[in-house]
Amino acid sequence: MAEERPGRRRATLPSVRQLPRLLRPRGGRSSLAAPEAPPPEPRVEVVEAAGLRWYHAEDPQPVDTAWLADQFAFHPLDLEDVASINQRPKLDVYEEYLFLVVHFPRFDKERGRLHAAELDMFIGPDFVVTLPEEAIVPLPAMWERVREHPDLRTEMFAGGSGRLLYEILDRCVDACFPMLGQLGRKLRRLEDDIFEGRSREIVRELSNTKQEIINFRAIIRPQRSVFRALERAKQAHFGEELDVYFDDLTDATERIWDVLENFKEIVEALESSNESVLSHRLSDILRVLTAASVVLLPLTLIASVWGMNVHVPGEGNLAAFWIIVAAMAGVLMGLILYFRRRGWL
Repeated sequence: MAEERPGRRRATLPSVRQLPRLLRPRGGRSSLAAPEAPPPEPRVEVVEAAGLRWYHAEDPQPVDTAWLADQFAFHPLDLEDVASINQRPKLDVYEEYLFLVVHFPRFDKERGRLHAAELDMFIGPDFVVTLPEEAIVPLPAMWERVREHPDLRTEMFAGGSGRLLYEILDRCVDACFPMLGQLGRKLRRLEDDIFEGRSREIVRELSNTKQEIINFRAIIRPQRSVFRALERAKQAHFGEELDVYFDDLTDATERIWDVLENFKEIVEALESSNESVLSHRLSDILRVLTAASVVLLPLTLIASVWGMNVHVPGEGNLAAFWIIVAAMAGVLMGLILYFRRRGWL
């Protein structure tokens, strides 16, 4: 039995044990913590047919990449690239799968600018995973059609993952041609505006069109090498029967690049022509102002001489005033006729 310390009194226990009261916060609310919100569910959707599965998640979040890491043996660096922003286009080749990053142009109506929309893809023998950062035309419509029409899904999936990859990329590449057509129509309209006298009003629009072409070229330039690398890698993963399909992708990309090269030359020529028109108009204005100044200079000289505070011929004579005015008018008409004959006015 432990000894009792000196100077300390033993507390007497009450006959009935009293439970401690629970402290309640003011206002009558319980002090118990609110239940934690359940973790978000992954938004990865899947459709399957003919032994092939297509996984799709728009704007993937960390919970989606974590779900993919649990379901597949993807390299952590590839999943990190999916989570990163503005990843450059590339193709990583592994024995079990391919990791593809491609960019497609998308016009932002709010900002009025063309920017790159990123699409990350994993392609294996029996699966395709598409992870677009934003809605890329026409990928959402294609996904809905495949999900809602089993016959179309079976037909599209029958060719394997390589054929499905081609169908996705082909539709996204083909969506670039209407945008090129719109740029071409805009350039033709700007050309008409320049030669119809609206050069000053279209300076800003001409600059915006040039910026769109520059952004378009920045998107397509690195993707050309990626498609060529994909054309070489397809032989080991998809077989030779898809050679003609992936050759078509490369050819379409090269056609887009050729059109953009043509547009670049056109917009630079239009910008140069517009600057020449503006400079010519400025020269015309300066020429007219200079001629007007030269015409008025002799009149100013005559008025200055007869306006001096000294005795001049005809001072105080009304007839002399009208003679001077007539002389000034004659000089003015003579100079105007001379400048008109020389083409200066």
